[in-house]
Parts: sequence; structure tokens; C-alpha cells
Amino acid sequence: MEVINKIGRRKESVARIYMKAGNGAITVNKRALDKYFPFELHQIVVKQPLVLVNEDGAFDININVDGGGISGQAEAIRMAISRALCEINEEHRGALKKEGFLTRDSRMVERKKPGRRKARRKFQFSKR
Repeated sequence: MEVINKIGRRKESVARIYMKAGNGAITVNKRALDKYFPFELHQIVVKQPLVLVNEDGAFDININVDGGGISGQAEAIRMAISRALCEINEEHRGALKKEGFLTRDSRMVERKKPGRRKARRKFQFSKR
């Protein structure tokens, strides 16, 4: 089996993955998954599509991810892995689509407006 190359995005994060048949080793930016994502929640998010289609431990995945924060990066990786699984076996598409793993989450941070403290938050009102 050849190497499958896919891309996933979320907020400002971009994840490029290289998936091939193997024994379940996942490396993120040349580090082990548990070293790059110390919180177990992010590790679970990354593995969600593999667990959903019962392919956990069947593929070696090499991931390059940059931009954004930890959660955005984890969700970008989840999307890329889901796309790769669809290319491997088209039957996985229905289950992955139902969970929403193939849909690009387009929500972005709203820009700060002038005269406000944040995007919508106003400065504290002072009567005197």
C-alpha cells in the first residue's frame, strides 16, 4: 500500500498527514502523539476517526501541523485522518460524515472592533 497524503484545517491550523499501513505509530512534528498532546482529551480527538471505523492501530501516521492553538491543531488532524480513511475505504465515508469529521468547521475568531475592548465586549461604563 502506498502512502496517502491529506490535509485538514481548523481555525488557523493546517495539518498535513502521511498515512501508510503499519502498527499504529502516530508522530506529530517528529514527536510522539502523547509528547506533543500531553492532555488526553486532544489525543482522543486525534484518534476519534480511527476508533469510529475500528482501524485503530492499523496505520502509521506521520503528521506535520502548524498554526493556531492546541485544540485547533487536534481538530485539523482529525479532519485529515478522516479524509485519508475515506480514500482507503469508501465505506467509511457514511459513518465519518454522520459524526461531522469530514466537514470543515468554518468558525473563526471575530475581529476586534474600534471603541470596544474585544470583538463585542464594551469598555466598563463609568458614570463619574
